Amino acid sequence: MATNALSIDEQKAVERFRTDVVEPSMTKLVILDFWAEWCGPCKALTPTLEKVAADYADKGVVLAKLNVDEEPFIAAQFQVRSIPTVYAMYQGQPVADLTQARTESQLKQMIDQILEKLPVQGGDDAGSQAPDIDQLVAMADQLVADGDPERAAAAFMQIAKMAPDNASVHSGLIRALLAAGHKEEAQTAFDALPDDMKSDPAIAQAASALELAGDDVDDSELQALRAAAAERPGDMQAQFDFAQAAFAAGERDEAADTLLRMIESDAAWEEGAAKAKLLQIFEAVGLEDPWVSDKRRKLSLILFG
Repeated sequence: MATNALSIDEQKAVERFRTDVVEPSMTKLVILDFWAEWCGPCKALTPTLEKVAADYADKGVVLAKLNVDEEPFIAAQFQVRSIPTVYAMYQGQPVADLTQARTESQLKQMIDQILEKLPVQGGDDAGSQAPDIDQLVAMADQLVADGDPERAAAAFMQIAKMAPDNASVHSGLIRALLAAGHKEEAQTAFDALPDDMKSDPAIAQAASALELAGDDVDDSELQALRAAAAERPGDMQAQFDFAQAAFAAGERDEAADTLLRMIESDAAWEEGAAKAKLLQIFEAVGLEDPWVSDKRRKLSLILFG
């Protein structure tokens, strides 16, 4: 959570949350229980949560309780609409909603499933096990794929603290910031990288995404370019301009489909500019992305029949 635009009380709330939840969750699995004194179901659930946390303490599970009346700002950040609400937190991010698990067996079953997937440090080996950075990057990338780039960017920021020299982490952060619409922050993150890291292929992917993001394209400008492309289907420059603007505006399907039509119509136009731009888009999105795989198949059919 950014604190520069918060009130003093909100900043204090964020700091308490960091101390009580975020920092422990960097190596542990934190069960975060949102509750209130007046909530009967909350009080009924408390003994179960405490017992499960105690039973799993040696596996790296801890319990943190947050009173929604005392910490309304934090509760609002999690969009808590009813209590009890219970999340499993890891690396500062919610990784599972445990709210529906009200019995000891249900909770343990869900926690067992989580512990199988995450490199949570047990109570006896704290500090001896390094977190699996690749797995954390994959989880953050999935947040982008699921349409939650803000949380992805926050996750990448946390991962970058653990692995400041990992190019894939910084690439993911830049791409998540772009997906969230924070182009200036993404550019700042890229500019801050050392020159030797900028030559890494993962950073080259982020650089392509930055270049393609270009200048902000407002809706009226995009609509005008879309209309021009539709009115002049034979005007390759109009098609190319629209494709660039569409991708910068987040309309990657329109951008790719327009470039594919251009390649099918005249692959040699401007020394293959449409194909070069499409390949740059593929690099920016990620060659392993299912969307890219689908568009590459279409490109192959056009080029090779």
